[in-house]
This record gives sequence, structure tokens and C-alpha cells, in this order.
Amino acid sequence: MTIADAGGPDVEAEVRAAVDRYERALAADDLPELDALFAPGPTTLRADAGGVLVSHEAISEYRRDRGGAPARTVTAVHVVVHGPDLATAVAETLRPDGTRGLQTQVWERGAVHWQVRVAHVSSGPQPLEPITDPATWRVLGSPLVAPTGRGPLDGTAVAVKDLIAVAGQRVGSGNPVALAQARPEPAHAPTLAALLAAGAHVRGIAATDELAYSISGTNVHTGSPVNPWDPTRVVGGSTSGPASAVARGQADLGLGTDTAGSIRVPASWCGLHGLRPTHGALSLDGVRPLAPSFDTVGWLSRDADLLHRVAQVLLPAAASITELVLAQDQLDLAEPAEADALLGAARELAAASGLPLRSVRLTEPDEQQAWFTAFRTVQGAEAWAAHGAWVTAHPGVLGPGIAQRFADAAAVIPGEEAAAREVLDGARAQLRARIGPGVAVLAPATSTTGPRLEATTAEKAALRAATLRLTCLAGVGGVPSAVAPAALVDGLPVGLALLGAPGSDTALTALLAAWGRTPVPPG
Repeated sequence: MTIADAGGPDVEAEVRAAVDRYERALAADDLPELDALFAPGPTTLRADAGGVLVSHEAISEYRRDRGGAPARTVTAVHVVVHGPDLATAVAETLRPDGTRGLQTQVWERGAVHWQVRVAHVSSGPQPLEPITDPATWRVLGSPLVAPTGRGPLDGTAVAVKDLIAVAGQRVGSGNPVALAQARPEPAHAPTLAALLAAGAHVRGIAATDELAYSISGTNVHTGSPVNPWDPTRVVGGSTSGPASAVARGQADLGLGTDTAGSIRVPASWCGLHGLRPTHGALSLDGVRPLAPSFDTVGWLSRDADLLHRVAQVLLPAAASITELVLAQDQLDLAEPAEADALLGAARELAAASGLPLRSVRLTEPDEQQAWFTAFRTVQGAEAWAAHGAWVTAHPGVLGPGIAQRFADAAAVIPGEEAAAREVLDGARAQLRARIGPGVAVLAPATSTTGPRLEATTAEKAALRAATLRLTCLAGVGGVPSAVAPAALVDGLPVGLALLGAPGSDTALTALLAAWGRTPVPPG
């Protein structure tokens, strides 16, 4: 049958015009026009790798929720005419990141104009890159995942911690056995999806400490990611891979998690900015848990402006900070050289912002120890609840330090957990009362600069305890904590942490963006 027999060249021209009309409406996110271009009724279909939408109503609702389609150019359109009122069009598409795709649409003549009855959208696989640095990266792409929209994060390359769902990829949680047993994720974690919709793309999936139960940044299976400030020093964990990638300029943004300091510790030791948001402010769907009472999604960047832009994309606006408070009791937990450097940085922040600065004791010595002990008890109980069955079923698959941590977690008995939760309830109320609206509490992000890779087990344990006494407070209070690379001690960075009242996240990041500290690693 020839084109003329099927309906003539006019049908082909009309369908090509309809495809062009559809592409213009798609680029403009013109929802009424797009609704009009799809055939009404319960049998209209739209399909892609994520599944099939059935009915005009379901397709319309999907468009309203996704916030626009990724930018693309149609490079060719092929039309097959089936009759005077029916044709199939196949469009070849190209995205700015080089991803090629196909869009197949079955068009039928409606009462007023041509309409799509069936549509299928597909994209070619993202090109993968060979992994030459397995200590930092597990999967790399060019990009691995393209943006799904345009916005304030256009061009931002994201390193995603191997704990967060990336559609079509597996979550390995820093352990090769867990990776081998994992299945591809059906959808992006909501926080990642929001970044992609704002114009960011995924550079790759980056390493983490095993099951995120560490702050050292080392992994017995893949090694230690490089700290560009000193390769003999650790990066800090468990968001270790993203931190190293961002610090070395291999990604712009590190998307990770923070339970007891896993964003803030690597930020401090790698000269980065970081944010642990208010607990519960962001969804943890698609994120492997460690201790849900303290788990948060967070991020790292080299410059404070990007830290703030991401906060503006993901979190509600907050009233400005009006007062700075230096927590002297927290400063006393840092090594003397670090404490002196951070005191100077606090004064510089006050001068730069024009905000008053006063000193207080945020906690008393007996509170510090009791709250820290309660935090570790509940964290251990929840970590065992999340992973204990798997750990028990796979003896010998964890590194010695992580294995010991889970052994300690297994030993927590219900009575201890209940008593610890009671302590934490009181501590949370106390901290929130002491960190009022408009206040940013200044404290060391870590007790020292990054330790050496060859530190002994005893040295690592002492360092972990000292730093966790600082970092646990944000988890205890459920409050946001932002970190800035505030000072150098013997040529190594150390971070200043800002704790705020619940919901003050964007106020903290705005304050850091105005300060604008961006130290550059040597070389």
C-alpha cells in the first residue's frame, strides 16, 4: 500500500505538524496544550522504562507532578501512514548531555485535530566510564543519569553515595556481598529526583564505608579515597567517596547521608562545605537506613553558594540568623591548635556578617557524657535492627572495625535502649530550648584535622569518640548543622559547624554563602 493509498501525503504532513506542535508544548511545559494533544479516554497509553500510564487522566496527572521534561532536540521524524485517520510517528531525539532517545507515537485524527493515542519514550543507555579509582567510584557515566529538567542546578555534577537509590542501579552499601545480592532500584530516591529536576546530573555512584557505620572514610574492600590536602590522611566517612570526588573536582556536589557526622566529618577534613538538614525535613525513601532516629540526607560542595542553592531547591525558606553563639564547652573538646584556629574563624564570621557574638556553655560535662552514651546506645540498637539479620547470615563479610561495631550493637538489650531513649527525649528538649530562633551556635565540626591512614586501632577509637561527642549533638537535637572550611592547622583544613533551630537550614547556608570561604588544596 502506498502513502497515497493510505491517505496521501497530506496525512504525513499533518502528522509531522502535530509532532512539531507537541514538541513545542513539551519544551514550554504547556500542560493544557499537552492535554489537548493526547486522546481522551481510559485507553490512552504512555510508556517508558519506568512503566505504563493508562488513561488520559493518569498521563495528565504525571505531567503535572514531574515539573517539566528534560530539554531535547528532535533530529529526525519518521512517519508511517496507516490510513486517512491513523499514523505512527517515530522521533529521534538528542539531549544536551549527548543522550539519544526515541519517541514513538500513534496518532489518530480527532474531532478537531490529530491526537496521540499511544506513546512510548526511550533513551539510550548512558555511556559508562572505566573505573580507575575504585576507592572513590563504583560506577561512572558521561553522565550516569541525565537531568530531567532545567533550573538553578543546571550543569551540576553529582556524586551519589552508594547508599542512595539511583534508578536502574544497585545499592552496594560499601560491601561486595551486599552489592552482589542487590537488585536494580526501580526509582530514584526523592532527594536525588529533585536535584535532577532542578538541572543536576549524576556523575557516578561513589564509595561509602561499609553499611555507613563509620566516620573514618576507609573501606577494607576498596581502600581509602584520596584526601587532596594530604594523601596520607583519611577523607572521613561514611560519605567518603563523594567527599573525595568533590574535593578533587571530579564532581560539584556530593549527595550522601549523615547519622552521626558522615557529612560533617569529611567536610571538615577535606576543606568542604556540608549540610546535615533538620531531621525529618527530607524523605529517606530510597536510602538504606542505619539508625532512623538520626539518619538524614545531606550534601557537600566546594563552595558555599552551591551548598545554599541546593538547600533552596530542597528545603523551605527560613528567617535569617540574627545572633552567633560560640559554644565554649564544645570548643574545649577540640585539640588546642584546632580550638584556637576556630575561635579566630568564629570572630571573622561575626565581623563579616555584622552579627553579635557571645560565648555560652551549650552543655554541661555530665550532660555531654550522658547524651553521648545514650546516642551510641540507640544508634547501635537501631543499626542492629536494620542490619543484624543480614550480618548474622553473612559472617566474615565485614571488615574488623565494622564487625566489632555491629557486635557491640547486638549486645544492646531492650532495657538499655529504653533508658537511653528517655535520656535522649530530655536532651532533645533541652537542646532545642537552648538553640532559639535566629541563633547559630558555633562549634568545632571535628576535634582534629584528618588523622593519618596508618593510625592505630586505639588511636582511631579515641579520635572517633572525641569527634562523635561533637557531632552527636545535631542528631540528639534533630537540628540542622552546616559546616564551613574555616581554618588551616599545619596546612590541613578544619571545619566550623553552625547549629540552628529546627527548620533554620537555609538561614545557615545563606550565612555561609555570604561568608564565602573556599580554601584550595595544594597542587
